[in-house]
Amino acid sequence: RSLNGTERSDSLVPLTADGACDGPEKKAVAVVTGPGPGYQERETWTRQMDFMMSCVGFAVGLGNVWRFPYLCYKNGGGVFLIPYLLIVVVGGIPIFFLEIALGQFMKAGSINVWNIAPLFKGLGYASMVIVFFCNTYYIMVLAWGFYYLIKSFNSPLPWSTCDNEWNTLNCIEIFRHQDCNGSLPNTTMSNNMTCAEMANVLNISSGLDETGEFNWELTLCLMAVWVMVYFCVWKGVKSTGKIVYFTATFPYVVLIILLVRGVTLPGAYDGIMFYIKPDWSKLEEVWIDAGTQIFFSYAIGLGALTALGSYNRFNNDCYKDAFVLAMINSGTSFFAGFVVFSILGFMAAEQGVDISQVAESGPGLAFIAYPKAVSLMPVAPLWAALFFFMLLLLGLDSQFVGVEGFVTGILDVFPGKQNFRYRREISVAICCLLCFIIDLSMVTQGGMYVFQLFDYYSASGMTLLWQAFWECIVVAWVYGADRFMDDVARMIGYRPFPWMKWCWSFITPCVCMGIFLFHLVNYKPLTYNNVYVYPWWGEVIGWCLALSSMLCIPVTLLYKLFRAKGTFKEVSSRSLTQKQNQTFEKLFTWLVNEKFLND
Repeated sequence: RSLNGTERSDSLVPLTADGACDGPEKKAVAVVTGPGPGYQERETWTRQMDFMMSCVGFAVGLGNVWRFPYLCYKNGGGVFLIPYLLIVVVGGIPIFFLEIALGQFMKAGSINVWNIAPLFKGLGYASMVIVFFCNTYYIMVLAWGFYYLIKSFNSPLPWSTCDNEWNTLNCIEIFRHQDCNGSLPNTTMSNNMTCAEMANVLNISSGLDETGEFNWELTLCLMAVWVMVYFCVWKGVKSTGKIVYFTATFPYVVLIILLVRGVTLPGAYDGIMFYIKPDWSKLEEVWIDAGTQIFFSYAIGLGALTALGSYNRFNNDCYKDAFVLAMINSGTSFFAGFVVFSILGFMAAEQGVDISQVAESGPGLAFIAYPKAVSLMPVAPLWAALFFFMLLLLGLDSQFVGVEGFVTGILDVFPGKQNFRYRREISVAICCLLCFIIDLSMVTQGGMYVFQLFDYYSASGMTLLWQAFWECIVVAWVYGADRFMDDVARMIGYRPFPWMKWCWSFITPCVCMGIFLFHLVNYKPLTYNNVYVYPWWGEVIGWCLALSSMLCIPVTLLYKLFRAKGTFKEVSSRSLTQKQNQTFEKLFTWLVNEKFLND
């Protein structure tokens, strides 16, 4: 059923034979009870706090704990915050807000939201490819964390002694870096690794071409984590919104406990000062790392934020939400640095070395440096269990929200009838099973090489920057920045500050493309531990992973142009205006009615 009112040609809200919406002041409207006959009405969050917690759980993940602190110390401590906060304002928040607002306005997942510009629907397919790859390899970190959590209930901790069957003759229990560098001539160690090898977990082969045997303990841990993810997602946002209250908040409790314990240890002050002390000489060098970290930690370009926003009420104030969530995300990163470096300062003091020799980034921090530091503390199993439980929760909510975003996109493309009762449950099960099968390649002795291949290429900085660039271009220049600002005003009741429009139109695309080109020009072949160089065919596989998402945008554009009839100008005009109105007539009429009735 349609609305009565005067005609507006600049709104995405479609026109009908009876007229169109003239803005939020119109109250006499007909009631539309759903998106269409025979289809289920879209779910919404039970409470708005469910949405906030889900976004916090998804965006605040392992990178906030193990990547930001390392980048901060490496790039001049407090100096790093200057470019970081600047890029938050010109890049992070504008795209974060754009993705949430787009999902909320369109009431659709990452694919169907781009019906605002059907020629560029490849953006949706690209985000689905990226989030699928991310879901596939990211869960391996959770499997490792779950394995370490189980081992943390042993006393003494397995990695603190040389009595294990997996230790080599080079293992020493009183660990000092000078021992590794001088008294062990037959070992090859980097200064940021412990001599207590964790070969039982990784048991790494000699290269990518040597698959080796399955690690069955790690396979069982992987299976257990996937089962947890499935039961977090299978019933939709009604259940997910409840679970994230625990998975998103409890890590903060653990971080506070670890910080209180960390600052009481000898050497903690030196570690914290090492983390925040400004080194102004590095100010010119830190911009690329700051920009890349923003796009990683804000989970931009994955489509999951769009899916989460699609379950909001139409008149939810997503503009305010974007700023609150950005503050929580960046604040968590900065706070986690105090936790990490207070413990690393203690570890450096115990070993009598400089903190730079024990500071590490990524999995090396979580599974080598930090566990060794914890093993030097009194009641080590307790602190180890708390740390790995925190890692598990940090990664778990990021993982199941990512799966939710992927499944939402799939279900929107293939909307099922109401009589298909278990449509969601079956879709989630297929997604989890498919990812698990691919993950089996990462629980072998050569699995670490496969994992790093996915991590370096499939959801890398280049793919996310490419995605973010085109999102801004399509919204600002194809659909229209002013037009989208009007749509946002219809939702939240006021027009956002013009800064958002300027960022979408000019500043953010330039920032994204600048960092993208820098990565491309300074590309270096992938290596493992700075020693093993991947073979040429391994790099080919990696670039195929990256291009599988990046090419979705131009390929879909060309496909739609060649399939359409008429001149290029006629095809473009139809695709960008008439088709979107015909496709979303019922949906947008329902959305506008919903807003008016809520008013």
